[in-house]
Amino acid sequence: MDDQGLSELVRAVVSRVPLDAAELLKHETPERVAAVFERLPRNFARDVATHLPASLRPIDGVTADTAMPGTVADLMEPVTGLLPEHATVHDAIEFLRASRDAQQITYLYTVDRDERLSGLVVIRDLLLSRPDQALSEIMLPAPFSLSPDLDASEAIKAAVHRHYPVYPVVDAQGRMCGVIRGWRLFEQQAIEITAQSGQMVGVDKEERIDTTLWTAFRMRHPWLQVNLLTAFAAGFIVSLFEGTISQIVALAAFLPILAGQSGNTGCQALAITLRGITLGDLAKFPVRKLIGKELMLGAMNGCFTGVIAAAAMWWTAAHEHNPQAPMLALVIWLAMIGGCTLSGLFGVMVPLTLRRFGADPVTASSIFLTTGTDIAGMGLMLTLATVLVL
Repeated sequence: MDDQGLSELVRAVVSRVPLDAAELLKHETPERVAAVFERLPRNFARDVATHLPASLRPIDGVTADTAMPGTVADLMEPVTGLLPEHATVHDAIEFLRASRDAQQITYLYTVDRDERLSGLVVIRDLLLSRPDQALSEIMLPAPFSLSPDLDASEAIKAAVHRHYPVYPVVDAQGRMCGVIRGWRLFEQQAIEITAQSGQMVGVDKEERIDTTLWTAFRMRHPWLQVNLLTAFAAGFIVSLFEGTISQIVALAAFLPILAGQSGNTGCQALAITLRGITLGDLAKFPVRKLIGKELMLGAMNGCFTGVIAAAAMWWTAAHEHNPQAPMLALVIWLAMIGGCTLSGLFGVMVPLTLRRFGADPVTASSIFLTTGTDIAGMGLMLTLATVLVL
């Protein structure tokens, strides 16, 4: 098996999505597939292996991996450019020329006499230096690095303001055990973010389109039962004002309008809060300040959307010859302001409360948020109608 042909195959594989990469490998021999998998990033290799037939799947090389899922070690790949710091620029250039994976090398890394990471050499600096210079003279000392057991989400937070194409991974003794590419980190972040929309309504992040019917049912149904219980709570609040609704029928038409508007306001606040948790922004931005900001945004949005809703209520009530049309319009306007304001508060507090109790702040947040906004918005509108109109 020639090294050049294998390197070209590896490059072709990593440039494709897992499904297409597997289709490419299906035409290769098991020995060649195993050789390719030895050079693939671990997480990507596992994804490709799931699409391969059992006869080609190098099980030992993929599933026997001891790296914890979701950690840096799970995403890293082997080091391809490691040299002693006393090596010269000439030595480094000859190393690159002889390397079969030179195109995959972004930086050269240097180690001291104890094999610990001591520096990083940018290829541009290497080309502009004298051939007899030692790498220790042109390297960037003590480069930023990641730990192999660091959770991927924490690694993303640490790297988010650096934007390096490659990050070295070192163990507790400072010795390099691999590298992790920036695109791999943020691909992981994209996967987590795409899972959030499903998690917020009780869809497990492990569920995929090919998940079996029974497994999908087990993952989803418990949260629907929780949602049913919370919906009963909102329904109970509305039932307390049955007399008000029977006397002012127009209110029934505006209940879903208020619920939808306040719910959307809460979801906006929820999205920003979850983004702050994911990216670590809340560590630098006081929660009290965030709550104040979302309360003000909710009140402002409620005020301006409430004007339109109030005008619609006035027109509806006047069309029905209701003498209380102006007062009903005021009720809708005030309820919209109050409902949207409280929704902004709930959008911040729901995920923070879940996190405080040790739960995933993404999981089913929207279920609890919807219940809170429905109870607050509809309860406020019916209370104002009872007090101000009746």
